[in-house]
Amino acid sequence: MSIPDSGLSSVDQHGPEPETDRHRPTRVGTEDRPREEAGPQVPEVGDRISATAENAQASGLGTGPQLVGTALGDRDGDGPRRSPGTDGGSGTGDRQGAIDPVAGDGAALLDELRAAIGRYTVLPSEEALTAVTLWVAATHIQPALQHAPRLAVVSATKGSGKSRVLDVLHETVHQPMMTVNTSPAVIFRVIGKNPPTLLVDEADTIFGPKAGEKEDLRGLLNAGHQRNRPAWRISGPEHKPTAFPTFAMAALAGIGDLPDTIMDRAVVIRIQKRKPGERLTPFRSRYAVPELNALRDQLAAWLIPLRDAASCLVPAMPVEDRAADTWEPLVIVAELAGGHWPASARAACLAMTGNEAVQDEERDLKKRLLRDIHRVFERAGSPDVLSTQSLLAALHEDAESPWPEYGTKGLTAYHLSTLLREFGISPANHRFDKGKQAKAYARNRFLDAWERHIPAPAQQPAPLPERPSPASAAQRKPPAPPAGSLPVGQPGGIAGPGRAR
Repeated sequence: MSIPDSGLSSVDQHGPEPETDRHRPTRVGTEDRPREEAGPQVPEVGDRISATAENAQASGLGTGPQLVGTALGDRDGDGPRRSPGTDGGSGTGDRQGAIDPVAGDGAALLDELRAAIGRYTVLPSEEALTAVTLWVAATHIQPALQHAPRLAVVSATKGSGKSRVLDVLHETVHQPMMTVNTSPAVIFRVIGKNPPTLLVDEADTIFGPKAGEKEDLRGLLNAGHQRNRPAWRISGPEHKPTAFPTFAMAALAGIGDLPDTIMDRAVVIRIQKRKPGERLTPFRSRYAVPELNALRDQLAAWLIPLRDAASCLVPAMPVEDRAADTWEPLVIVAELAGGHWPASARAACLAMTGNEAVQDEERDLKKRLLRDIHRVFERAGSPDVLSTQSLLAALHEDAESPWPEYGTKGLTAYHLSTLLREFGISPANHRFDKGKQAKAYARNRFLDAWERHIPAPAQQPAPLPERPSPASAAQRKPPAPPAGSLPVGQPGGIAGPGRAR
């Protein structure tokens, strides 16, 4: 029986289409091709992954081959691509059932992800953009990794775009979990074999001497960089000691440098404010989120089946020790993608770790300056202000310090203000005795920086009274009796009249 043409497509006859062609994002590795009337109709990658993403995240590694069989599907109309001479496979670890990745798909997908991240954020360098792209992709294979690198997105001032970077990460990483005002107990209980990706905004508020109530969260972020570092807690109605896993990738955004224990385990992105001429694509949820979610789904379709292969890769690293542990997951993703990505990943690793080595030297120098200024104020009797010239003269007096030889003429007023600017400390005009006015530094402007960066001296316990040995006690003479006579009272009582009964 013929059906009259109503002007609607087959999708429109059964209900509204979720997204129109005008707003549908471009998807890597998919094409608009006619669907034949006979045979199974295979949905596109983004549609299929969206339907199974929740199950894939909940079941972890066990969903890898199953996800491939339904997600990668029939790229050429001939059914899923499988290794020659294999059947459907039996699950995780069965390499005979694994599907061979299509050559070039991974590299093209990372290229599109990199372009999308670059449209919505201004990162400090091309190497930083490469690093963020690889870090996002690595979140989709983190159950196969030995280390979970942190992504530290830091800036010297507010309004630099750190939160926008987290917005983009939230739509592209594996199972994102924002941790602003989140209880550490919640995070302990959601991290498992297939952990979420932690996204911590305003991370500078959970570190420092005034954030004692968040000690558990800081400990989790430090321990979770490496596998098999659980947090033990008393849990349950029977109060049994329970080990909670901490291994999870995390991105942290904040003003100023994070503690060394975090920075040493992180790929560090130092964001700067956008220049007047730099333009970005506005981040609008109605089109940015579907586009980024489609890329996230394709990353899952490509990388989840390769987790077993990723766990066996031991790539050659251009750095050593902790830096190699942090960057290895990113290089593993680059090796899986092929093309230019292995070389680009290693170039980014060398450039960014070298930049952090320079930053470490600068940080150490600035901390040394804070300590020396603290000592100058103490020696001067902790005055409310010190003139810039007096402060410089006192710093130059220490011949073993770097200040007499800093720059070409020693530490100057300009150098001093530049080094202290990161801590929010600057000089101001001050009127001294006899009406003399000069630039000076107020002591109260240093208090916060001293508290944060100069550890308080450890309190030495009071020495215990020395207990004489038996030999020395025997050699001592008995104490002389007190002069005068003692009052005589009742045995066990006090001297004087008897107690009232």
